Amino acid sequence: MLLKYFYDEKLAQASYLVGCQATGEAIIVDPSRNVEPYIKMARANGVRIVGVTETHIHADFLSGSQELASRLGATLYLSDEGGPDWKYEYVTGYEHRFLRNGDVFTIGNIHFEVIHSPGHTPEHISLLITDGGTVTKDPLGIFTGDFVFVGDVGRPDLLEKAAGVHGSSEKMARKMYRSLQQFKNLPDYLQVWPGHGAGSACGKALGAIPSSTIGYEKRTNWALQYDNEEGFIEALLAGQPDAPSYFSMMKRLNKEGAQQIRSIAAPLRMAVSIDIVLEWAKQGIVIDTRPASEFAKKHIQGVINIPYNKSFITWAGWLLDYDRPLYLLASNDVVEIIVNDLQSIGLDHVVATMEPYIDEMAGEIDSRVMKYEEVTMDKLDVATQSDRIYVLDVRSMGEWEEGHIPQAKHVMLGHLQEQAHKIPHDKPILVYCKTGGRSAIAASLLQVHGFKEVQSLVGGYEEWRKQQKLRPARDAK
Repeated sequence: MLLKYFYDEKLAQASYLVGCQATGEAIIVDPSRNVEPYIKMARANGVRIVGVTETHIHADFLSGSQELASRLGATLYLSDEGGPDWKYEYVTGYEHRFLRNGDVFTIGNIHFEVIHSPGHTPEHISLLITDGGTVTKDPLGIFTGDFVFVGDVGRPDLLEKAAGVHGSSEKMARKMYRSLQQFKNLPDYLQVWPGHGAGSACGKALGAIPSSTIGYEKRTNWALQYDNEEGFIEALLAGQPDAPSYFSMMKRLNKEGAQQIRSIAAPLRMAVSIDIVLEWAKQGIVIDTRPASEFAKKHIQGVINIPYNKSFITWAGWLLDYDRPLYLLASNDVVEIIVNDLQSIGLDHVVATMEPYIDEMAGEIDSRVMKYEEVTMDKLDVATQSDRIYVLDVRSMGEWEEGHIPQAKHVMLGHLQEQAHKIPHDKPILVYCKTGGRSAIAASLLQVHGFKEVQSLVGGYEEWRKQQKLRPARDAK
């Protein structure tokens, strides 16, 4: 048996190629939209992809199942659990098989047994795998998708928060508890191959180790220590992170189907021009991908800053509009990578790109060019003591509740677009987050929404806390 692991750090998402070397056949488990790595890996190992399967309808990335079925003729093996609202609708025209609890299918000499494991989603299945080419007939491991992670379990509240099913969080938490009791009965030696790692918003405390075993999770996973259902539900629902707004779009596209990547027009590469960027800002959304420190010093009016780093996809999903054209200010050597990243969550409408250093063409005094101030802690103290500034905390609600600057108001960054109109314009706005990354994005958003005096706190809340701890010692002197 051949098992290959793929991991997208930007999405904290894992997928797998399982191959039978005896027959030269393979299947992909929970593929991402960019299917080229699977095709190349299969070719390099002398197998052909004949099947593709998913543990559930994903909310955090666009699946590559339809891509593989369309390009390679791979058979789709998809869940038929969860009721009528959780059926894959795009499968007409593709070879497919719907799966229910207890079903078995084979790829070459490899056997997959379906276990319905609801809790994260109603239709979620896990796949118990047995290598029929060995002497033993015992299963080898289990693909758990978003059911059981290393050190955590899938969150049960996305159905309510991302799909709008009111009151479903507790119901799904109860299903998760019962699914875990079934999981505990599996043999300790079984390997566990989850669908996500640390950093995913599909859980709250995922480990960074790529795989585990049933026995190890029974000993160490917090969610498997509960024998009381009510206590488990309370613990599971507490402290779940904000659900990114794009999750609902992913659910819909993964259920109904998305356009094929090959049908998406490549963006135009435009010559440097400030006037063109200003026109883009009227037509859609312009994203400057430079580091925040560069953007703060000089940037074009009407442009938002989402620096291209590991958090880029997350904040693009939160803040960009699927119905509006997108324009990128990005270096030519990374444009293709950024476009691919946006396509991984279905943001396909990138119309054009341009090198980002267009502000260098502007003179010292040019109304088309803006900046915002990055302020240090001493300036914050002076401003807040005189009540001359509006302090805005853009961290998550959980971070806010753990502690915040006393004078601050709270709007989580992902909700700033729709909440900006509630913020007063009669004072300068000073934005802060944990260390400065999110506040920089927020500062650019506020400027797009017409706020003239915007500042970002260098070092953020962590620096403020450090200064507060040092203050008694300074005051004593």
